[in-house]
Amino acid sequence: MSKIYKVSQAAELLGVSVSTMQRWDREGRIKAYRNAANRRYYTQEQLNKYLGISEKDRKNIAYARVSSAGQKRDLVDQMDFLIQYCNAKGIIIDEHITDIGSGLNYKRPKWNKLLQEVEDRKVGKIYVTYKDRFVRFGFDWFADFCKRHGAEIIVVNNPKTSPDKELVDDLTSIIHMFSSRLYGLRRYKKQIETDPSLKGGDKND
Repeated sequence: MSKIYKVSQAAELLGVSVSTMQRWDREGRIKAYRNAANRRYYTQEQLNKYLGISEKDRKNIAYARVSSAGQKRDLVDQMDFLIQYCNAKGIIIDEHITDIGSGLNYKRPKWNKLLQEVEDRKVGKIYVTYKDRFVRFGFDWFADFCKRHGAEIIVVNNPKTSPDKELVDDLTSIIHMFSSRLYGLRRYKKQIETDPSLKGGDKND
């Protein structure tokens, strides 16, 4: 079943105003459907057609990630599970991406390249075994980002492919980061207290 969008959602995807969508409907440029309450809505196919995008041109991608090179066995297990899942449903995977890096690292090259392809509307669906394989925090934001560009993240929900040790390591990293910042602030406060020149500036100014 095709996805449907409210007028405001369709307008955001096309980068125009709601009033423009309403005018285009009246002019027949993009004719809106009407629901039982007589409210306008649009389908994914309509928006893709307007944008010149064919669903056949969009890639299905299987994405697997682990935090370190020592977890390559887990990486293989994730990808094997995704391949089995897609094969069972008759889904053809066009690209397999295996990534090594923390889920807290938003500068992962392969991951950023994937997001760029989503933004370029080259991706249809991204298959992951678990939400935190894609990103540790903020998954809903990235899922919405993909949706705005006509893509979808399919989470097959296999928690066995999400190593507990990774969560511990990521939480440890967060604690270490905040501890370092707190230590830095304490040192700065102590420096202010002991250095008269930092207390309200030079009185001779």
